[in-house]
Amino acid sequence: MADSLKETPVPSYGRSDEIEEFDAIIIGSGVTGLYSLYRMRQLGFSVRAFDDASGVGGTWYWNRYPGCRFDSESYSYGYSFSEELLQEWDWKEHYSAQPETERYLNYVADKFDLRRDIQFNSRVVSATYDEEGSRWEICLADGSLARGRFLITSVGSFSAGYVPDFEGIDSFKGVSCHTRAWPKEGVDLAGKRVGVIGTGATGVQLITEIAKEVSHLTVFQRTANYCAPLRNGLIDDETQKKIKSSYPEIFRVCMETPGSFMHEPDKRSAMDVSQEERLEQYERLWTEPGFKKWLSNFYDVMLPGKSNEDYAEFVRNKIRERVHDPVVAEMLVPKDHMFGSKRLPCESGYYEVYNQDNVLLVDVREAPIEQITPKGVKTRDEEYELDVIIYATGFDAITGGLINLNITGQSGVKLKDKFADGPRTYMGITSAGFPNLFTVNAASVGNFVRAAESLIDWVGETMSYLRDNDFKRIAPSVEAEDAWVKHVNEDGANILRTQANSWFVGANIPGKARALLTSPDTAPAMRAKRAEVAANGYEGFILE
Repeated sequence: MADSLKETPVPSYGRSDEIEEFDAIIIGSGVTGLYSLYRMRQLGFSVRAFDDASGVGGTWYWNRYPGCRFDSESYSYGYSFSEELLQEWDWKEHYSAQPETERYLNYVADKFDLRRDIQFNSRVVSATYDEEGSRWEICLADGSLARGRFLITSVGSFSAGYVPDFEGIDSFKGVSCHTRAWPKEGVDLAGKRVGVIGTGATGVQLITEIAKEVSHLTVFQRTANYCAPLRNGLIDDETQKKIKSSYPEIFRVCMETPGSFMHEPDKRSAMDVSQEERLEQYERLWTEPGFKKWLSNFYDVMLPGKSNEDYAEFVRNKIRERVHDPVVAEMLVPKDHMFGSKRLPCESGYYEVYNQDNVLLVDVREAPIEQITPKGVKTRDEEYELDVIIYATGFDAITGGLINLNITGQSGVKLKDKFADGPRTYMGITSAGFPNLFTVNAASVGNFVRAAESLIDWVGETMSYLRDNDFKRIAPSVEAEDAWVKHVNEDGANILRTQANSWFVGANIPGKARALLTSPDTAPAMRAKRAEVAANGYEGFILE
């Protein structure tokens, strides 16, 4: 791209020929990285975290684009491990924006003195398992090395941004950037001709916000998405007190729901009630904030079938009602995938953007982008002159961040090669031939912090078990891994997430094998599975 906005790693520690040794090395200092560091220190392990950013936050450090915010309730997303933290921190909005979330994670890092064990501006370029020493050796971009008995990859599910290999992408004379690497100083968009490529969850947030200041906005859409109103608002003092007194109940509900969100599904089928009652519920939930309209609906709305299509048409009509031009409205109405087969973007005025005279929607499925030119974007039909191009083109999700680490296990086997036909893991968290490697970014499902805390706790308990019983390493058996992959493939074929061409199955990345990248199971089922495995003496694992 014309202007690279990714930070250049600069070692924050001095160069030394001495290789530092730790019990555990953590890659990343975002949500899971910070908690991993806190938990491992609590358990008495020496630990060092490495991050290519200049500060903590992970996703919430890099994704600074205008409009970036939670789509789950702020108070359901924060950490639960410290009652003191829960009572000290005041969330300002029901759905926090990126700046507040980054402040929160910095507050956590400072409160628990986590920075002293984090090395910033330090990009990991390789991780290699030393079989003789039973250690992981990581190499940084500056050539320095570190070793750890355990390696925890907390790189996030969306750390690897993806930009299509458009012809001429480096020829553009204006400013270009990916939403994943938005510069701290921002991008001057006021009065500019701006093009946004992509209308996924990130694009929806970005487009809504920047449409307020640009002179002209051209949106290049490949796939129309189902989007629903976020209905965000400020948290007043009375509500703040109620939230803080309700944390036990909030977290209880989150622990019991399929995706660890605050919303429990209706146990009735949409087809078991009258049309009048069904529409009444649809309309009532539509007025509610956040994911309620998705996750608190009739249970079979989230299953392939008649109920799903019934609600999908309800949402399509809601879109049509908000867009004045019927031709544009139909361009924005999803017709090629089922409701819920992609993560539902929540918006605050997105569809109304297309009622503005200075906004143009271009269907690149009908007229594909042929190249990026010095002046802008050229589709099959015409060239659009632009001052700024923003790539909201998504991520090489889940496995991309892992593969970028260049991980090599036993016998020189590379994780990249092992995952060539899709992830091969046991419970998403370990892989045969890669001892003491915990891929926590690949194992969390649903509301991330709620899922991640229990996951990291399990990792910590496993590490403690090895230490206390004089085991050097743990890795799953090939048989256990094969059984898990079979389970993911077979059970995954029946869920909504595999029914669309989305990042859930890697379909957004050319050449990436189509496979479910996450577990098909609910969050409670995954916790129960991990607990059962541990209770049975780490069934399915080889301990040496």
